[in-house]
Amino acid sequence: MTEVSEKKDVQKLQRIVVDSLEDVKAQDIAVFNTEHLSALFERVIIASGTSNRQTKALASNVRDDVRDGGFGKPRIEGEENGEWIIVDCGSVVVHIMQPTIRQYYHLEEIWGDKPVRIKLGAPLPKAAPKVVEIAEPVAKKSARSKSTAKPVAEKSKASDQPKRSTTASSNKKPVAQKTTSNPKELSKPVAKKVINAKTPAKKTAAKKTTPLKTAVRQTRS
Repeated sequence: MTEVSEKKDVQKLQRIVVDSLEDVKAQDIAVFNTEHLSALFERVIIASGTSNRQTKALASNVRDDVRDGGFGKPRIEGEENGEWIIVDCGSVVVHIMQPTIRQYYHLEEIWGDKPVRIKLGAPLPKAAPKVVEIAEPVAKKSARSKSTAKPVAEKSKASDQPKRSTTASSNKKPVAQKTTSNPKELSKPVAKKVINAKTPAKKTAAKKTTPLKTAVRQTRS
């Protein structure tokens, strides 16, 4: 079987499924091309039923119409519950869901990359919007990382301060040693000058007293 014939069979099976769903008044029928997403099937069809009775009727009608179209008997899962029934038709997989279940699981985000026309001549539906919730946590993390970076910078500044104080104190120690050693060296010449200053005073006093003593002696004699 060639690729062209395979595509024709997929399109034919798709029309049978859509017509079968419309016969039982299915709501919000959507068809998506999944060839680039999975090798097991080429189409995903999603439809809504308002009650368990309608979803079961939709599934059984699709099974009968596909089998009568010569594509073999499809497999059905979830028919007992009726909230979400899957009809596996081979290259086409049909999801029949109640509205609340369909909104909760929102399969359009998974398979809705390439929507397909339901029938020939029908308008091409838009791709399902994808909800992205990654940017906000990333911004929060970056804000947290910035807040955590500030204490680190403050710690680094605090760690630099003791280093600077130690270097300053180490530079001052040799200067203190020089000042303490200088007074001892300077005190010796000062003491010598004082002694030299006293000695001439004694000599002058002795010179002045000697004439007086000689005069007194002469008078007495």
